[in-house]
Amino acid sequence: MTDATHPHALESRTDEGAQELKPRRKREVVVTGGLWPEDDLGDTMIINMGPQHPSTHGVLRLMMELDSEEVLRVKPVIGYLHTGMEKTGEELTYVQGGTNVTRMDYAAPLSNELVYSMAVERLLDLDVPPRATWIRMMLVELNRMSSHLLFQATNGMDIGAVSMMLYGWREREEVLRYLEFVTGLRMNHNFIRPGGVAADLPDGWQERVLELCDTVDRGAREYEELLSDNPIWRERTVGIGLITTEECLARSITGPILRSTGFAWDLRKAQPYLAYDEVDFDVVYGVNGDVFDRYRLRLSEIFESIKIVKQCVEKMPKGDFRAQDKKVTPPPRARIDESMEALIHHFKLFTEGFKVPAGETYVAIESPRGEIGCYMVSDGSGKPVRMHIRGPSFYNLQSIEVMGTGSLVADAVAIVSSVDPIMGEVDR
Repeated sequence: MTDATHPHALESRTDEGAQELKPRRKREVVVTGGLWPEDDLGDTMIINMGPQHPSTHGVLRLMMELDSEEVLRVKPVIGYLHTGMEKTGEELTYVQGGTNVTRMDYAAPLSNELVYSMAVERLLDLDVPPRATWIRMMLVELNRMSSHLLFQATNGMDIGAVSMMLYGWREREEVLRYLEFVTGLRMNHNFIRPGGVAADLPDGWQERVLELCDTVDRGAREYEELLSDNPIWRERTVGIGLITTEECLARSITGPILRSTGFAWDLRKAQPYLAYDEVDFDVVYGVNGDVFDRYRLRLSEIFESIKIVKQCVEKMPKGDFRAQDKKVTPPPRARIDESMEALIHHFKLFTEGFKVPAGETYVAIESPRGEIGCYMVSDGSGKPVRMHIRGPSFYNLQSIEVMGTGSLVADAVAIVSSVDPIMGEVDR
């Protein structure tokens, strides 16, 4: 629908409501001492980038007001991928919930599973065995590596370094193969569950993960050599998409975007969980808060994750891989063929689930994109009465308006890519 009194106004209505972005008239331009000959040429233009665009890593729509190639304003519009996962979570038992949340941030599904499981365990007041804790930590760091490798691949392609798509996919593929070796699936694992993990680590896991770390380390150093001092890459990234610490904190922006401004905030150090206080690693942070810093920071975090994974191999304790609480943990599969009681126990757990004491809690961890949190309310039944996920990409999208204003259209693609949003956790 277009306002007849303002032919350049844009107002598109949907069943969900209206999105409106009206252009501001630019000032008259003085050319060779005179006014611009036609007043209409002084108007700005509004375009849509998306909702289907290769640089947006999902179904994101950007409404832009342009003055020629300059972006005067940009507004992210979300909701094109809405899945209703939080509402679905209220209809699933605590046992079934892991299959739901793992699909939110599909580039880092294990982080989703971890924060959900930790919230359930806190309501249950359930202690997780040390081996399960270390397995979880190793897996989420491998997942952080695969997520940042995906970023290196897609970020390179978005900005024009097409070879990076091939190289980034090459190393990420090896990480996904290892995750499949451990969990049985490349993505959406449902492996981290309330009480521990689904299964113990398979034979030969140490040798394979150390070999994987060497492969990823070698590949990531090639990326650095290819891009970091490349004059074309630096021209496209240095000083582009600037944001300050104050602007991030005002918008609850976390993760690599916040750290790129010089604020070294990482929940693994600031509020340690799992066994992060028992391993040695550095919180990487930038200085300028630009596209280049966000690229370099994620590249450096790959090396820090490799350090943590190697320490997990050295310090992995023996023992149970899940809590031996029969109210929460199903019997071993071998027992199901031998015992009718074990079969009934298994059937009851996976059909009715287990009851969780009434209460509410909030648990937050550091995902590859920032703070992901799970707020959960229990009424004492086998299903949560309320589940809300604090998806970091949802808050981080606010940075596009700050960083994109005053940029060029080509730089807007680089800026969106540097945010690294995953729309599955935005439109959850």
